[in-house]
Order: sequence, then C-alpha cells, then structure tokens
Amino acid sequence: MNSFEDLKETAQNFIGLLFAGDFTSAAGKFDDQMKIALNEAKLQETWINTIIEAGALIQLNAPKTAEVESYKIVTIPCSFQRSIIEVQITFNKEGQISGLNFIPTSMEYHAPDYVDKSAFSEVEVTIGEGKWALPGTLTVPTGSEPFPGLVLVHGSGPNDRDETIGPNKIFKDIAWGLASKGIAVLRYDKRTFIHAKQLTPDMVDKMTAKEEVTDDALLAADLMRKTEGIDTKRVFLLGHSLGATLAPRISQQDNELAGIIIMAGMTRLIEEAILDQFTYLYNLGGNITPQQQAELDDLKNKVDKLKDPEFIENISRQDLPLAMPVAYWKDLHNYDPANTVKTLDTDILVLQGGRDYQVLESKDFKGWKDALNHRENATLKVFSELNHLFIAGEGKSSPQEYMVEGHVEKEVIDYIVEWIK
Repeated sequence: MNSFEDLKETAQNFIGLLFAGDFTSAAGKFDDQMKIALNEAKLQETWINTIIEAGALIQLNAPKTAEVESYKIVTIPCSFQRSIIEVQITFNKEGQISGLNFIPTSMEYHAPDYVDKSAFSEVEVTIGEGKWALPGTLTVPTGSEPFPGLVLVHGSGPNDRDETIGPNKIFKDIAWGLASKGIAVLRYDKRTFIHAKQLTPDMVDKMTAKEEVTDDALLAADLMRKTEGIDTKRVFLLGHSLGATLAPRISQQDNELAGIIIMAGMTRLIEEAILDQFTYLYNLGGNITPQQQAELDDLKNKVDKLKDPEFIENISRQDLPLAMPVAYWKDLHNYDPANTVKTLDTDILVLQGGRDYQVLESKDFKGWKDALNHRENATLKVFSELNHLFIAGEGKSSPQEYMVEGHVEKEVIDYIVEWIK
C-alpha cells in the first residue's frame, strides 16, 4: 500500500490539476466506482461551485492524515480569500482516489476594540436596479442627523461588501469604526462577486474597470446622497487598492463628491506592479527556484509586449499577464491616476502602509505625492508598520500574513474620522 508521504504528494498534485482546470487528468486518478459517481463534467461543476464564492487562493496548508479500515485519507486545508475549504481525499489500497469531499469552513469575525455597536445600526440597501443590482449595507450612526457619508470601493477581484480576506474584513472594520464616531458608511457586494454566474465568457472579455468598478461606485454615491439623514454636501468616497487607483476617475465623473480617500492606490502601470509583486514574493524565501525564474522571465516578456502599442492591438489573453482581458488592459492604459488627480478640485486624502508590498511607498505613494505637491486641500500620510490591508505587523509582509486575524489599525480609523469631520 502507498505510504502517506506518497499520498500527500498525490493529493497536492490532484488539487493542482483542479486549479489548472485539467479535470480530465484529475478524474483519471479516480477508481472505477468514483469515475461513475463523479465523472469529469460533474467534477468540474462541483469544483467551480465550491470555489466560486471563496475568492482567490492564498495558500495550501499542511496536509492532515487519517486511516479508516483499508482506506487512507489525506485532507488539505486550502485558505481562500473568504473561507477555508478542506479538500478531503480518500485513497484505496492501490493509491486511487475512491472518495472526495470539499468541506467549507467559515471564519468568524470579531469586532475590533474601537467599535461601539450601540453607536450605530445597519440596514440592507440595493445599489442600482435590474440585472446588475447589488446588495449592500448602510451603517448609520445613532444621534442627531444629518451625518457625513462615506462610500467604500473595493480592490481588484470579486470582493464581497466587507472586502473579506482570510479572517479579516477590512471594509467592515472601517464601516463599524467610522459609524462608531458619527459617520455613515455604505458598502456593497461587487458585481463580479454577486453576479459571477451571470457573467458569460464574452462579457468578461469585454469588461473594463468601468463595468467592474466605476459604474457601481457612482450609483452607490448617488444612493448615499438620496438617503434620508445624510448630509448631501458631505458624501465622500474611499477606495482601497484598485478602488483607490480608480478613485480620481470616479471623482472626475461625480463632481458632487465632497472628497476622496485613496488607501493604497497605484500610480504605476498595473503590469509593472504585477511584475514587482511576483519578483518580491519569489525572493521572500531567499533563493528563486529555476521554475520561479522561468515564470518571472515569461511574465517580464508579457509585460514588455504591453509596452508595444502595435502589439496590444493584436494581442490575445494568453499573451497578457494573468490572462486578463485585452479590453481591461487597454482601458487601464488609457488612464493615468496621477495626472487625473491633478485635475480635481475636491479634497483628497492619500493613505499608505509602509510594509505594503503590493502598492509601494517608494513608487506609488511617491507618484501621488509628486502629483499633489503643494496642494492645500491634499493630505498624505504613511503608516510605517501597516501592510496592504492597513493591519499592523513586523518584518517583510507576505500573503500568509493576510490569513492571520487582525484589524484596520485604530490610528487609521481616527485619522479618517478627523479628516472627514
């Protein structure tokens, strides 16, 4: 019979095939009974339905093993953006897969100490209407109206309204923290999260940041202004990561916003940021493996191709970094955050984590600083110990750090409250 060490490796390879979308090879590891119970098409459907709401994979955790009668079981917990899914694989004596379970584990949220739950209430709202209407939550302070309002705009990827990453809920921290201090906050599920199953491949190919982010952010700001008890002249917008990068564009299209808050926004081209991120992550261990170097070389080649104006006109998704749609790249190439922010008359707050490896103080924050130099209505602040999620830590930041429970630092909450008020 196969040893547990061999079966652990087989289990990890099997999960790798699932993530690669190679369901033919994955189903080929089943015994005869499993091939009937869970054929290739059913395996694909089950896997996609399991992970569709889990978000991006952050890491595979250490395998756990068990033995029941003549079967050996390997369970690998997979940490995703919004949940942990345990992939439980049962092997027969011949080392074939004779059982497969996907077991989701939700992560409980614990409110930070700066939250006073008696200071606010929450109501469910709907942003927009029709096919792409989005469910959201409006957090309203108790006390005398009208309240200043803040709309939260997510980072890249299919984010929920709390911007859940592992056990952390960045937007819930901000909403509850600010509402405890008398500021109403609106957060909502992103279109690519709540309507993922309605997005056809053709729609995804044509999607740009306008459909993914901007359109819904504008609707949310409009809803906030129309909400009873909100000061219509004091509605602000806070973007995080991609949302922060696009905040100047959103403000350019909504001249009623009282101000924008840019939390970890990029001023570099997105492909340069992606290359920098992968280079950083592959160097965290000290030595880059030959495979990692090959992947970096391939990514750099794709980034270089994007700089050729003629090439981008005849490019396919497979030739692009992360296989992102061509329309998406073209849209972002036609947008310069630093130059756009210069055109705004509104108040601007730029916040940056000093330990952020995704959005860099030395490049992105410097870009905002250079663009807003000597502007009296612009405030810029670096929090040296905070990462991309504005959670405190030590040493070099890593994706694994996002799986440790923490909260948006109280100093950040207080800084935003003081700036708005």
